[in-house]
This record gives sequence, structure tokens and C-alpha cells, in this order.
Amino acid sequence: MVKIALYSEDRTLYRLLSSALGKDYQVQWESNEEDMNDLLSSGSCDVMILDLNSNRGSLLEQTDSLKRLIASRVPSVVMGDDGVRTEAFELVRTGAFGFCRKPPSIRELKTMLSRACEDSAPQQAAPAPAQRTVAETAGCDRMIGTSPQMQKVYQLVHRVTNLNAAVLVAGESGTGKELIARAIHNMGSRANKPFVAVSCGAIPETLIESELFGHEKGAFTGSAGAREGYFEQAGDGTLFLDEIGDLSLFTQVKLLRVIQQMEFSRLGSNKLIPLRARLIFATHRDLAKMVAEGTFRQDLYYRINVMRIVAPSLSERSDDVPKIAMHFLRHYSKVFQKPMDGIEQDAVDVLQGYNWPGNVRELENVMQRAIVLAPGTTVRAEDLALNVQEEEEADMGDVVDIGDYQANGSFERQLRDYKIKLAVSAVREHNGNKTLAARSLSISRAYLHRLIRLADPDSVFEMELEKAANS
Repeated sequence: MVKIALYSEDRTLYRLLSSALGKDYQVQWESNEEDMNDLLSSGSCDVMILDLNSNRGSLLEQTDSLKRLIASRVPSVVMGDDGVRTEAFELVRTGAFGFCRKPPSIRELKTMLSRACEDSAPQQAAPAPAQRTVAETAGCDRMIGTSPQMQKVYQLVHRVTNLNAAVLVAGESGTGKELIARAIHNMGSRANKPFVAVSCGAIPETLIESELFGHEKGAFTGSAGAREGYFEQAGDGTLFLDEIGDLSLFTQVKLLRVIQQMEFSRLGSNKLIPLRARLIFATHRDLAKMVAEGTFRQDLYYRINVMRIVAPSLSERSDDVPKIAMHFLRHYSKVFQKPMDGIEQDAVDVLQGYNWPGNVRELENVMQRAIVLAPGTTVRAEDLALNVQEEEEADMGDVVDIGDYQANGSFERQLRDYKIKLAVSAVREHNGNKTLAARSLSISRAYLHRLIRLADPDSVFEMELEKAANS
């Protein structure tokens, strides 16, 4: 059972949460800061909800009061309406786990409370509140990662949340483009409205227009009745059009007109319906290249590419791999009803050393298989998918002569060897300081360390660096 400490003067909110959260949650209510501190000190709560809309003097005084409670190290979720979003995000910057709109979506609140509890668990090695980032908390709770690449994504998501401008989410398949779109929707004023996700590539060309715009009875052969299209179903919410690059030129013209006129009509009808939904687009294709090749309309490209967010590939953020893997481990151990305690370090090293061409989706598949195969309660390196192990073993099996570098073998081998050469050179240039070396190459320190190990599995090079640094 999750024990929640609610800090609020709103008795109605207390009654709502006590009833709606269910039997797995116990809500304890305090309206006085001193009493709330006593409750937190007793250690009888797992997470706290801080109501930013309670009438306790000025908003500034209230914010200062909540900051003192956040400093208690008990994970906290700030709740408030749209009028206090600025103050709420300031509290997130000072250490609160996340922000939840008021009145809350119980499903989203449960997810955030669960994540807040997991984040504070000892095995997570959670950073101190002052070290937390806005990015991994406020509204982006379903996305995992603290890497610089993900921080940039979070910042852009926050900027576009309440803007009605079109957003194009680009990135390789399996990078979580729909999660980004959902975060934009959930954090904005449309959060309580529908979120309709459509994969354009999954709809046959002969049906795409009817699916998007709807049709009237008798509009075409087989249309026995009228039907709302996705544009109507989205209403005042968000319409997410995934794989927009898969649309034919004919459908692109239709879509362009809708975006320009902000209205559409069902097939078989002349009645114009206003477009009220916000549009978010996504693609794994290079649309600029498609424009140059004539397979994607230039005018449509400019219409949908008002704000661009790039979902980074998993290979670009290897430091996030252990966190994502642990998330899947916890999730699928419950789904498969097989208790799992963690991932052994050798398995973590293998996961971080893999290139992940299938991105997060591939990692999810690997972790599912590892849970099934693991004989015990921890995932070992030998439990991982064969292709992951083979790539790691192939990397560890080749030693590169850095002193007399020669490019031999396949393109991948040459590329990897050159990366190793750059890594070793950077460490030498910075007199053994791996942090500065990694920063100069714009890679993580963990990845730099793996490249050095590939260059010298016996760690002779590292020993030389330590001697040089201490001399």
C-alpha cells in the first residue's frame, strides 16, 4: 500500500483522492505546515501531494512553505490549476518530482505517484532534490532519461505545451515519438480532452481520406452509415499523425488544405466542419530529402515543421540504458508474475556497449526475453538476446594498435577503431582526466571508458594514465 501525505486546505480534494485512488493507496491529510512536518518526520508516508491552490496567504508565502516541505527528501508531487503553472514548475526545479493538473486525472496521478516512489527507492540511487532536473519530472513522467539529449527534448516539450503551433517529432523508429506527443498533450490545457493517435502508414491508400475526414452514408460503395473521422474524434484535444511521410502526394494535398483553411468536410458532404484539434506530426523519414526528391510537398513540409523536436536514438544516450532497462524489468516482472531484483553489472555493461539499432523498442524486447530466460531473480549477461552478446563479444575480441593505427576490415570495424583512437587521444590530451576528455568528444564518461577498454583490455593504458596524472 502506498501511503500518501496530502498537504491542502481543500477537504473536498482529500475526499476525492481517498475515494478515487482505491484500496492500494492510503491518503493522510494535513492542512498545517507544522503538522505536515511531523507526519513526514514520522516516516509513515511514501510520497506527498502538495496543493498549490490552497488559501494560505499570498502565493509567494505558499511557495516558500512548499519549498521547505520539499526539502524533507520525501518524494513530492505538486498539484495546481493552470493559473499557478509557473510557480509549480519553479517548485519542480527545486526538487519536487512532478506537476499534476488540478482537478487531476486519476490515471496520470497514479502513474506519477508510482514513479515518484520508485525514484526515491535506494536501488535507484536517486539524486538529491537540488540535482533533479525539470526535464525528468514535470509532465514528462513517462519518458525516462537524464542525458543531455533528453534534457533538450524535455525543454522543447515545455516550450510548446500551450502553444497551438504545429509540432513535428522526428527520429528513428522505436525512439518514443508518441511519448513525446503525449507529454505535450498531457501538460497542456487540452489534457482532459481526447488524444487520438493515427499511424498513417497503417491505413490503406483507398481508405485514408475516409479515416481522417469521415464519410456520410452512401459516400462510396459499402458505406452503410455515416462515420466520424479522426479529425472529428479528436475534437478539442490532440490529433497525432504518425509516419506522416508515408502519405501519398494526393492525400498530402488534402491535408494541406485542411491545415490552411482550419476546416474540413466528410466524404459525400459539403458541410464544413471547423478543425479544433491541435496537430502533432511524427516521422522517421528525412522529409527535407523527400521534398528535394519530389515525394513530399514543400508547402506541407513548411506547414507541419513549425516546431521540430528530435527524439534521440538510444545509441546517442547510452547512459540512459540502465534506467530504461530497470523500468522494463520492473514492469514485465509484474506482467509475467516473475519477481526480479535487478540487473547484474556485467549485463549492464553489455547493454550499454550495444548499438541498439531498434532503439528503445528493441531494448524492451531484450528485457522481456531476459526475464523469461533468467534462472534466478537477477538478469545476467548470458540471459540477454544473442545478437546483443555477439556484438559486445566482437568488440571486446579485437585489440587496436593505437600507436600505429591502420584502417582494416569492414566499414563498421574501421569506424569503431577510429572512435577508439579519438577516445585514447582525447584522454592523453587531457592528462588522464576522463571527464574532460568525454566532454571534449561530446560523449558520456561511461562510453569513453568502454572505448578505452576496447583499446586495451588489460588496462595497461589506464595504469599509465593514472601514473601520469599523479606525477
